[in-house]
Amino acid sequence: QVQLVESGGGLVQPGGSLRLSCAASGSIGSIYAIGWYRQTPGKGRELVATITNPGAIKYADSVKGRFTISRDNAKTVSLQMNSLKPEDTAVYYCNTVLYGAQTYWGQGTQVTVSS
Repeated sequence: QVQLVESGGGLVQPGGSLRLSCAASGSIGSIYAIGWYRQTPGKGRELVATITNPGAIKYADSVKGRFTISRDNAKTVSLQMNSLKPEDTAVYYCNTVLYGAQTYWGQGTQVTVSS
């Protein structure tokens, strides 16, 4: 099993920046992919950015050029969010997929972009 704990959400003005962090514990050696999804009321979770163990990175088109995902070490993945827009407002969830295809989620952290 893997446990994920997110931090770094909050309120920011349009055009501002936030950095989210996700700390993983447990069977981190079994992680194939780790990344971020987000969800707004009435919608399903959508991919924001993810890193696979070989190092491939994928971004949603809506965040390309503004967000940067990084695997800081074996236990931490971060999401640097710049030039934030009101439409980026959502609950952001850390997600991991293990080599055995098990999927785990963090508890989520709220990001609100508003003036």
